[in-house]
Amino acid sequence: MAAAHAADDFLLETRGLTKEFSGFVAVSNVDLRVRRGHIHALIGPNGAGKTTFFNLLTKFMIPTRGQIIYRGEDITLEKPAEVARRGIVRSFQLSAVFPHLTALENVRIALQRSLGTSFHFWKREATLAVLDARALELLALVDLAGFTGMHAVQLPYGRKRALEIATTLAMDPELLLLDEPTQGMGHEDVDRVTALIRQAATNRTVLMVEHNMQVVARIADTITVLQRGQIIASGNYAHVSHHPQVLEAYMGSADSELRSTH
Repeated sequence: MAAAHAADDFLLETRGLTKEFSGFVAVSNVDLRVRRGHIHALIGPNGAGKTTFFNLLTKFMIPTRGQIIYRGEDITLEKPAEVARRGIVRSFQLSAVFPHLTALENVRIALQRSLGTSFHFWKREATLAVLDARALELLALVDLAGFTGMHAVQLPYGRKRALEIATTLAMDPELLLLDEPTQGMGHEDVDRVTALIRQAATNRTVLMVEHNMQVVARIADTITVLQRGQIIASGNYAHVSHHPQVLEAYMGSADSELRSTH
């Protein structure tokens, strides 16, 4: 019984997950467990296999071998749409909002799934108005209450990423996968989006790829470090920031960053 309860603590698990490309091993025998309700960060040098790992989780790629277990069920062979219906939702490195729609319209489209009309873009405006209250609520949650009528293309970069988080939350994910959420941001935007991620993690689980060690140190409960497709360390920030293999993997430049952030 105790073992069953321990398994229930983990929402997502990979067992021996491997992806090979013509002899090149991008992800190698990765055993990862993501605890329910936690923010779990996946870090590592460029080329470590982080994005490939995300692509395997969301079924954009099929693993060469290994398993993906979600809520105790094997989802390794499921299609992307099936995985999304389970509540696994991903945001991408590059903003994925509709540039020439307003912030409100972007969130409202994401909410259409709850009406069973996800692709009915020709629906009359009046039929979608019932979604406005929830859309405005989500925009306020990500500090975009004053930007509802602004087209996404006009939003500053940090605000655009906040809009993407709002559209992602509109899909009511159980597991939120964030791919480099603070990439290319100034200090003020990084602080804002970091706070949004912490807020978004309320009552849900977050797995994020992130290069900014200050962000990772501030909000991650668990950190897993990849190098050449393999896990070299996993634990809290205090543990991984002093791990010899991690310091060696970051080749000194990130060594000082890892230690100074601690």
